[in-house]
Amino acid sequence: MGDAVVADELWVRLESLIPVPERRFRYPGRYRSDDRAALEGILYVVRTGIGWNQLPTGLFGVSGATCWRRLSEWSQAEVWQQLTRRVLNELRSAGRLELSRVLVDASHIRALRGDHVGPSPADRGRPGSKHHLITDATGTPLAITLTGGNRNDVTQLIPLVDALPVIGGRRGRPWRRPAHLYADRGYDHDKYRRMLRARGITPVIARRSTDHGSGLGKLRWPVERGFAWLHAFKRLRTRYERRADIHQALLSLACSVICLRKLILN
Repeated sequence: MGDAVVADELWVRLESLIPVPERRFRYPGRYRSDDRAALEGILYVVRTGIGWNQLPTGLFGVSGATCWRRLSEWSQAEVWQQLTRRVLNELRSAGRLELSRVLVDASHIRALRGDHVGPSPADRGRPGSKHHLITDATGTPLAITLTGGNRNDVTQLIPLVDALPVIGGRRGRPWRRPAHLYADRGYDHDKYRRMLRARGITPVIARRSTDHGSGLGKLRWPVERGFAWLHAFKRLRTRYERRADIHQALLSLACSVICLRKLILN
């Protein structure tokens, strides 16, 4: 029941964002497959982790190839980014975002091939990618980026902060930047502390070469829960997509579903 409710609510928000395809008059070809059916097929793939060619066509009325093409088409039109911003605006309007501080972390995943793939130091040098996630104080995803598995976490800190969306949903100025940013000692670098302060953000980052027990874990743990929510989508545990933009689209869709669940099911 929960997945059905989420799919219905997701379609309500997504339908108006989908660009209207240009109509062909001389050679119209076959009728275009239903967008709602394609969305349900995409959700099924990202939840179960099956291959696109294994999608049961009789269940949804569309093929896996059609769902993949629709995912790519909507990604190029930035539909998924607009969807995430819309849901975040609704969460802020409902008072379900804690934006006084944000939490940052990264997670390795196995990657078979494609763009943004590198030897992962956490997996004996095997090909891998990294998910870089920034959340609010409760673990709700605000932005996520994809890099090769050999990229240092701290080098992606500023791009991740700059990827934060402008969140409205309330009267007055929209939210643009947090007051504080919390991260583990993997992000310990004075250069990046200065860059955060230049953006009006106070960094709260554990120092290297110091004893554990700083107490930051009591505040940082929700970002780990955010990764647990994200990787509950089986298609995101291992990267099968060659194209980085396709995997990024799946990440954005998963983040929107997590936010939507928090909005309508809690």
